[in-house]
Amino acid sequence: MSDTGYSGTPLAKKLRIKPGHAVALRHAPADWSLPDVPEGVRLDARPEEADVVLAFHRAAADLRGEATELVAALRPTSCLWLLWPRRAAGHSSDITDNELREIMLPLGVVDVKVAAVGVDWSGLAFVWRKENRPPT
Repeated sequence: MSDTGYSGTPLAKKLRIKPGHAVALRHAPADWSLPDVPEGVRLDARPEEADVVLAFHRAAADLRGEATELVAALRPTSCLWLLWPRRAAGHSSDITDNELREIMLPLGVVDVKVAAVGVDWSGLAFVWRKENRPPT
């Protein structure tokens, strides 16, 4: 997997992962890795303690089944990345960025960034809407 995207930005930076962050990986493929992890980053966090959650899904039905749980675990200042197979890389999936918005926006979060996450995955980042953000 490439360390950078089309923009040349390191993947960890693109995913809003900073030194010392706790990162939760949900359903990550066995062969997926995050290159050039910043100093002090933990990749074994539970979603409710993570600064960044990376949730990999291949089917919209699977995501629908756990979307409420993912949002409920999201800390007030955390970022949830939903990742799905990139069609541009020849993968098939019924997930699109519009499908993700349809599922997630009613749960009180808003999308803030879309990105290619390596060669095989697309990602859409969600954070709490300000008016829905739980108290810290």
